[in-house]
Amino acid sequence: MAGCVFCGIVAGEVPAFRVVDEPDGVAFLDTRPVFKGHLLVVPRTHLVTLADLPPESLAGYFGLVRRLAIAVEAGLEAGGTFVAMNNKVSQSVPHLHTHVVPRTKGDGLRGFFWPRTRYADDAEAASYADRIRTALSTPT
Repeated sequence: MAGCVFCGIVAGEVPAFRVVDEPDGVAFLDTRPVFKGHLLVVPRTHLVTLADLPPESLAGYFGLVRRLAIAVEAGLEAGGTFVAMNNKVSQSVPHLHTHVVPRTKGDGLRGFFWPRTRYADDAEAASYADRIRTALSTPT
């Protein structure tokens, strides 16, 4: 996709510190890492959101993400990893990408990157669960 920086990295036209380049995806260091070793994993094809990832690509793409999460932990002697993905909102580059961030106990990252809230009561929580369950059973 013309103008997409991640497509440029996949094509080798934009420099990046690549970690892996495989048919299922490309992983490279984030230029503005949360912590050093923070990776971005992208599919080779230009896709904008997770909904655009074909079902037949799920195992390969998320298998790669899984392998990288294990490698980040082992290679950087991290205590664990934070694996995350934005869809549309807060997606700074409109190309599907998964963050794999090394974590260590006491690294200062608390919870998620956004404020937390509560449901007013169990009825409100149940209504949200019902709405999602209904959408899940509706063909797209």
